Amino acid sequence: MDIIRLHNMQFYGYHGVSESEKHLGGKFEVDVEMMADLKDACENDALDASIDYEAVYKKVDCCVKDDNYYLIEALANSIAKGLLNEFSISEIIVRVRKPHAPINGMLDTVEIEISRTKEDYA
Repeated sequence: MDIIRLHNMQFYGYHGVSESEKHLGGKFEVDVEMMADLKDACENDALDASIDYEAVYKKVDCCVKDDNYYLIEALANSIAKGLLNEFSISEIIVRVRKPHAPINGMLDTVEIEISRTKEDYA
């Protein structure tokens, strides 16, 4: 199986538990790894045989901006489900990072990672 990766896509969204996160929002970073058969795309150099990276970016952008979640786990699930339903992907890994999460302590970011297949949403 072949893999297309989009790393460190950055968005502004309103996800979190605290009132400030819900009203002020914050930065979110997203990585996706999409497993698909890219043999035809490799051999024919044809976009319609591959996955349109810009369309993937726009779908993730919609997932981050159109809905609000308490948990970045739920946001990652929304992204995985949306991409699996829209593109010819057999499996996906989604990572969502929340830099400067409101935790009483020092850290760079909180990150979650989920792995899903089309069968998970059948």
